[in-house]
Amino acid sequence: QVQLVESGGGLVQAGGSLRVSCIASGGTFSRYIMGWFRQAPGKERGFVAAITWSGGSTRYEDSVKGRFTISRDNAKNTVYLQMNSLKPEDTAVYYCAASTNTGWGTWVTSPRQYDYWGQGTQVTVSS
Repeated sequence: QVQLVESGGGLVQAGGSLRVSCIASGGTFSRYIMGWFRQAPGKERGFVAAITWSGGSTRYEDSVKGRFTISRDNAKNTVYLQMNSLKPEDTAVYYCAASTNTGWGTWVTSPRQYDYWGQGTQVTVSS
């Protein structure tokens, strides 16, 4: 069983930056595709970014391209989401997730394809 714990959320002004982290335990981290999702009040959980096992490929939701960067450190069992130029509409609870799928494709944007989830960390961007 894999446990995921997010950290690094908080309150930031529009235009600012924040980095959220997710540390995994209980599994072989390098075997999982990792993703970040977010959920704002009254909205469904939506895809933000995903990264392959080695970090060689990434995918982003259109609204965060050029502003957010996903990365991972397999030696530290950690995945990161660096968020720059934050906007009020980025306000949400951010979740990391791990998938045991063996391929890479458009499926990475679907929450249903992920097997393990963290508890989430709140990111609030003030205007």
